[in-house]
Amino acid sequence: MSDMTTSGWDVLDAAHEALRRVVGGVPADAWKLPTPCSAWDVTQVLQHAAGDQIGFAAALTGEPGPSFNPFEPSGEPVTDPAAFAEDAIKRSATAWAGVDREAAEVPTPVPPHKMSPWSGSAACALDAAVHAWDIAVATGQASPLTPELARPLLKVAREIVEPLRAWGAYAAALEPRSDDEVAALLRYLGRDPRWTPSA
Repeated sequence: MSDMTTSGWDVLDAAHEALRRVVGGVPADAWKLPTPCSAWDVTQVLQHAAGDQIGFAAALTGEPGPSFNPFEPSGEPVTDPAAFAEDAIKRSATAWAGVDREAAEVPTPVPPHKMSPWSGSAACALDAAVHAWDIAVATGQASPLTPELARPLLKVAREIVEPLRAWGAYAAALEPRSDDEVAALLRYLGRDPRWTPSA
């Protein structure tokens, strides 16, 4: 669709498209299925992912953040999941489209709360893309992560994830293996690349 808002940041736009596509592919009866985020079902991961995108937008623009706590998603049914995701993606993309690429740093909702424009946009992309993967594998869809997307996401993950583990935002990293770039990213984020709902 040509009317989709884009940020102009390639990694973020690819991550937004992954989230958009995966949310649109969730079967109607799959919203309560378990996900790699062990405490959350598919609906809760969607709510968290959308809230985080709004949080990044709010940090940049000063506009209100999400109307709920993304780290305590309710799991209440979302009337129109695709529209819910699209609203958050649009707010994030619009905010990032207005960022001065030459700025020394931009505000972010995650530590260190100020990053270079590239790192900030990639951190926002990391959140969208990894939760797109969570939803995809929980609902029987193909992984939306590609080596081309995983490469910059792993770079920014190595910049920001360690302090977030202490808050429970990411699990402990899994033992590295001779993985491809997608699996290496997932393991660094504490996710089993071969996770299945029955695992």
